[in-house]
Amino acid sequence: MTTSDYEFLTVWRVPGTIAEVRAVLSDGRTLPRWWPAVYLDVVPREEGSEDGVGSVTDLHTTGWLPYTLRWTLTITEPFTDTGFALAADGDLNGAGRWTFEQDGPEVVITYDWRVSAGKPLLRRLSWLLRPAFAANHRWAMARGEESLKLELRRQRATTEAERARVPDPPGSTFPRLVRRG
Repeated sequence: MTTSDYEFLTVWRVPGTIAEVRAVLSDGRTLPRWWPAVYLDVVPREEGSEDGVGSVTDLHTTGWLPYTLRWTLTITEPFTDTGFALAADGDLNGAGRWTFEQDGPEVVITYDWRVSAGKPLLRRLSWLLRPAFAANHRWAMARGEESLKLELRRQRATTEAERARVPDPPGSTFPRLVRRG
């Protein structure tokens, strides 16, 4: 492993069904709405097949630290009830795998993310700032779990009043420093 390589294993536990989780995570266009702390802009580039394979999306993302990343996400394995896989290219390069497992009334979601820094700043400073970059990833994923729980509550709401009682997802840490789009 070189100094610019990162391996992260994140586990979320959310109330719901695999079908609900799969529906949210398989629609990348909605990421800025339900996970705005991280996803600033999502631009679908290629549709891909019916199962998602070959879908290509350009992303502009941020985290707890005041920098942004631009990268392309390509779906490499189909969206199924057990999960899906993706490839990253750009400021981040590598692969990720989401897996889903129903555990009673909750879904256990595991994300295995193995990436190298492509952005020159990250690549050059990895040797020094690895702990900060890892903390940034943990922060972003914690916001994702929180945001997904809220999104699932919002989608299960049966009335507008009930939907309105669901809090907004957490926003960006540095909204004035982060230019969207």
